[in-house]
Amino acid sequence: MTLLKKEYNDVAYISGPLLFVNAASDLAYGAIVDIRDGNGRTRGGQVISVSTENAVIQVFEETRGLDLATASVSLVEDVARLGVSKEMIGRRFDGLGRPIDGLPQVVADKRLDINGQPMNPAAREKPEEFIQTGISTIDVNTSLIRGQKLPIFSGSGLPHNELAAQIARQAKVPGHEGDFAVVFAAMGLTQREVSFFTQEFERTGALARSVLFLNRADDPAVERLLTPRMALTTAEYLAFEHGYHVLVILTDLTNYCEALREIGGAREEIPGRRGFPGYMYTDLANLYERAGVVQGKPGSVTQIPILSMPDDDITHPIPDLTGYITEGQIVVDRGLNAKGIFPPINPLPSLSRLQGNGIGKGKTRADHKNVSDQLFAAYANGLDLRKLVAITGEDALTETDKLYLRFADDFETYFIGQGGQDRSIEESLTVAWGILSKLPQSQLTRLSRDSIDKFYGTKVDEMWRGNRI
Repeated sequence: MTLLKKEYNDVAYISGPLLFVNAASDLAYGAIVDIRDGNGRTRGGQVISVSTENAVIQVFEETRGLDLATASVSLVEDVARLGVSKEMIGRRFDGLGRPIDGLPQVVADKRLDINGQPMNPAAREKPEEFIQTGISTIDVNTSLIRGQKLPIFSGSGLPHNELAAQIARQAKVPGHEGDFAVVFAAMGLTQREVSFFTQEFERTGALARSVLFLNRADDPAVERLLTPRMALTTAEYLAFEHGYHVLVILTDLTNYCEALREIGGAREEIPGRRGFPGYMYTDLANLYERAGVVQGKPGSVTQIPILSMPDDDITHPIPDLTGYITEGQIVVDRGLNAKGIFPPINPLPSLSRLQGNGIGKGKTRADHKNVSDQLFAAYANGLDLRKLVAITGEDALTETDKLYLRFADDFETYFIGQGGQDRSIEESLTVAWGILSKLPQSQLTRLSRDSIDKFYGTKVDEMWRGNRI
């Protein structure tokens, strides 16, 4: 909706990306405005605060060179909106939803408020359908369920970008491949990362079912705050208007929160933990809670937010608050990465609180949960024995202890370290049984006798690390 434009000329002062305008109390919070300078240049902006004294506007571009005496502000839209269409699939956009793939602007079916509509809790359905990522550690040990929000906790220098691209390429809801889409939003990317994601999506053909929003590191911090909202608005439209099962991948939420802190500092807000604004929990919840399954709607929105923990500190405010809001976490491990294992996901600190809803008989396989528990227990035992060996040496171990020690090595090398291979849940469980079969049956206390009789002794040499022998 385009509104009758009214100009405001009393620009008081500029602080970083913020513009303070006097006598503009009739502007609405969230309204989109144009800022014109004396040279005729126009910048976009959004109203983020309104009082009887002034209105505060976030400028989408740099404020350098903006002359207070000649600057004017005019209203464009009542709230930030995005023009959405099914034709967005296969396209690339910047953080503000403008095409960057050389193709024309999308002809919008609707213009939607990027803040979304509150989802009635009574209308939410229980997430109960398994999403296959093709990554064994996730699918078997930390299963992703349709409608869930399951973050990935990574660290600086770890391959979370490569992991994000692999999930985007491989993810599917078994039986619903034709109506599955990926909305990928990246914030604060370097030029190298932009090139990586662009080439990876095009090379693998994943772009044909994806919508990309790419915000660069040299783009304004304000734009970084809008990028995930653009992506989620697109996802909600595809899911609830066209029946798609949409997987939303948001990376890197740390860059988003840093932009939130930068804007808060420019507004001279009282800082909270580590200088982040006190409302960061609410802001993140506004993003994460836009995942779910709605009664009467065939589609769904599932989220995988990715964040790099500063100093690998899981108690840092960003992962800490994210953990409160979301339903588990997938932890990328620096030790596994140092061994050359990819994807370096450590299943021990990882958790999916909704896993039990979407696995088992009639969904994945009857033995899925028990296999996951057995792998977890055996790997934890193997890691404890590694610490013991570092002190006493292997000579102090029993023969069973040595088998657990070998199990931990095989589990990391062959199960976690699958490389770029795309494994179905059946293949992942087959690899799991191949490794578990190297332990005595008496040690498989979390598996039923029927499962042991059926699967124990499985041979999967041809699947190791994706190499066919």
